[in-house]
Amino acid sequence: MLTLIFFVFLAATLAGFDVGLAMIGAAVIGMILHPLYPVDLIMIPLTMANSVNHPALVTIPLFVLAAELMNHGGLTRRLVDWALSVVGHVKGGLSQVAITSNLIMAGVSGSAVADAAATGGLLVPAMKKEGYPDGYAGAVIASGAMLGPIIPPSIPMIIYAVIANVSVIKLFMAGIVPGLLLAVGYMVICWLIARVRNYPSRERQTWKAFLAATQHSIFALGMPIIVVLGMRFGYVTDIEAAAAAALYALLVSVLIYRAMGWRELMRAFRLATRSSATILFLLAAAGPFGWLLAEAKINDAIANGILALAADPLTGLILINIILLIIGCFLEPLPALVIFVPSLLPVGAALGIDPVHLGLVMVMNLMIGMLTPPVGLLLFVVAGIGSIPLGRVIRAVFPFLLWSFMVLTIATLFPAIVLWLPGQV
Repeated sequence: MLTLIFFVFLAATLAGFDVGLAMIGAAVIGMILHPLYPVDLIMIPLTMANSVNHPALVTIPLFVLAAELMNHGGLTRRLVDWALSVVGHVKGGLSQVAITSNLIMAGVSGSAVADAAATGGLLVPAMKKEGYPDGYAGAVIASGAMLGPIIPPSIPMIIYAVIANVSVIKLFMAGIVPGLLLAVGYMVICWLIARVRNYPSRERQTWKAFLAATQHSIFALGMPIIVVLGMRFGYVTDIEAAAAAALYALLVSVLIYRAMGWRELMRAFRLATRSSATILFLLAAAGPFGWLLAEAKINDAIANGILALAADPLTGLILINIILLIIGCFLEPLPALVIFVPSLLPVGAALGIDPVHLGLVMVMNLMIGMLTPPVGLLLFVVAGIGSIPLGRVIRAVFPFLLWSFMVLTIATLFPAIVLWLPGQV
């Protein structure tokens, strides 16, 4: 029966059906054909409602709204302008600006797709105009956007925290050091490639120009600082931080920058509503699918299989990495988290792996999957935004993928790097 369920799910997904609808359809078939006893289909809405019945999930629409308000209120443009004044003179200037802008955006939105759409729409045409190959431009934007769910806030981390019953804020703090390592490595890669291929850079800005750009962007720059430091020092909870981010973006966009009229404001709310509904529906749809897997004891089988091969935490984490890297090539992060976190939490507990460390490793794995063919979502997003052939983006993204694997290895082997900041909260 399980083979049939997974076949239906994969076939529906590959045929172009929405992932959430594919999971619900597979779950319905699995319940109807349950081999031991009939299952009342009332379990479908019950498990869907239970999957999204958690207060921490309120942060998802709030962070998504903050990101949309930034994009429509001119904050994203100001962040790009500021990054241009800081790193535009470095070899491969616009590629450096892309990574820096996404690093700052990562402190607000928590969504890789939202960051890719925001910065890609601005920077991919500019990079192509200055002579960068279109595939390389798309790869830089996709890699920079991957930072969004690793550096706080992070929508995948919120979902893991809800399932694993761990502190959202501690999980957020765990992503800061690995996220900064990724960003620095990406910038070094951009510099090396630009040196070899002689990509252009801008003139170095004077201090006066830098101060003017900072003054122009000061409110946009303050937003991620308020969110991250507010949670780090305990001034706000995760829900309060999300609400503060959305309110701050609204006030700055409407009252200070005056970049949004009534029409733009309604468009931002509409897009945020649609994106939030998509995320929460996906999470709800994974409920009956996950219930069916739990009922079939598949979680126990996965956990027992790993524990049979792993005698220590490091071996267990290596096996988990291998499994999730394969899963990430074929499944999007959010449904993968909902389906496999219940299987892997008992493994972590049995081997003595800190659940915050395990969560960071899982999220990093699945975010790397967004850069990995054949289902790397970020590759498709930037290819669509920039009208770039997908194959060119895939070929250009491999240096960034290699560094991502290296940082994942560091985070796996040295848990103190991940757990130091959460320990200070």
